Amino acid sequence: MKEVTLRDIQEARTKIKDTIRKTSIEYSRNCSRKIGTNIHLKFENQQLTGSFKIRGALNKMLSLSDEEKAKGVIASSAGNHAQGLAYSASLTNVAAKVVMPETSPMVKVMATQSYGAEVILHGQIYDDSFHHASHLAKKEGYTFVHPYKDPEIIAGQGTIGLELLEQLPEMDSIIIPIGGGGLISGIGRAIKELKPSCKIYGVVPERFQAMRDMYKNEQNIKSVEGPSIADGTAVKAPDREMYEQFVSKYVDDIASVSEREIAQAMVFLLERAKSVVEGSGALPLAAAFNKKWDLGKNCCLLLSGGNVDLNLVSKVIEQGLTQSGRLARLRFVIDDYPGMLNKVTQFLGHQNVNILDVLHNRLSEGLELRETMVEVLIETRGHDHLQSTIDSMVDQKICKRRLSMEEV
Repeated sequence: MKEVTLRDIQEARTKIKDTIRKTSIEYSRNCSRKIGTNIHLKFENQQLTGSFKIRGALNKMLSLSDEEKAKGVIASSAGNHAQGLAYSASLTNVAAKVVMPETSPMVKVMATQSYGAEVILHGQIYDDSFHHASHLAKKEGYTFVHPYKDPEIIAGQGTIGLELLEQLPEMDSIIIPIGGGGLISGIGRAIKELKPSCKIYGVVPERFQAMRDMYKNEQNIKSVEGPSIADGTAVKAPDREMYEQFVSKYVDDIASVSEREIAQAMVFLLERAKSVVEGSGALPLAAAFNKKWDLGKNCCLLLSGGNVDLNLVSKVIEQGLTQSGRLARLRFVIDDYPGMLNKVTQFLGHQNVNILDVLHNRLSEGLELRETMVEVLIETRGHDHLQSTIDSMVDQKICKRRLSMEEV
């Protein structure tokens, strides 16, 4: 693959500037207070098609020859490249097919179809879709548009770096999600040439951390444990050429974050930044919360996308609230006499606990005569409030015995 120069990135910006949005960057007081440095959020989740991918896809489509366009294009994607390519193909009047994993969020599948592309669902993860798309390209003669291993794609993503240096010239560090590496390669190429002192940090989900292991010179012995809520970065086998040509040169460190940490970051962005961000887009905040990096005085977090399934959002919110102690399910035994359940609910009310659901069961296994099991789903202010409520419940003998406190 040929080198991507600063001039390539600048030319890409000229080609796509009349279509794409120059997304906003805003200082986050809540993030800054929690992390301990000035945090600025770059809202690429507000970009056309809901992610940064339109930048590279459009630059690629505008670079194709008439012959390549006539063949039609095909790509593989977990969702965001699919939408970026589909929209770009519609702008340039080119027929497009996209192979997506069967596990892709329905919102991404439907959006891709709405832009005019034919969607082919194949495989469980991105790697499966990539191999199938490559096979179809060779068999049918389509022009294959790689989601990240392509100079025009990388140059298009690099336009974010040019924007950032104009919007935040005092930037000391930036944290970027990594899937295949095209985004961090383009941004890293631009920033390291124009401001070499700026630190470039990458983040991957723990379940797909092979790029981190490659960077750390570790042998990747962790198997993929299942799908990640950061589906846009779910790349099982990163490309060695991408790593050697770009990532190893421009990236200062790579870390991995857990599914729990990603969910907490998504909830924080919803509550405090009033912004819907998909799992991959929340990786930078998850890393900023949990990793010990030298971020300098001013750090930018790239919120790369916002295409998230609403069904997943509800589950993420529940999980995030549970992990912060704000949502809990308590199971305990009380005497089965008139007024006992009312006593429990009055006690919880006095503790300023919000009761979301109550289950009253006299037939649970292990109960004695005149005993009943009560299960309550409650909302609290956090771990300290939850623990003080439980302690008071025991001290005041509200329950005979506590069976469990469970995550929702």
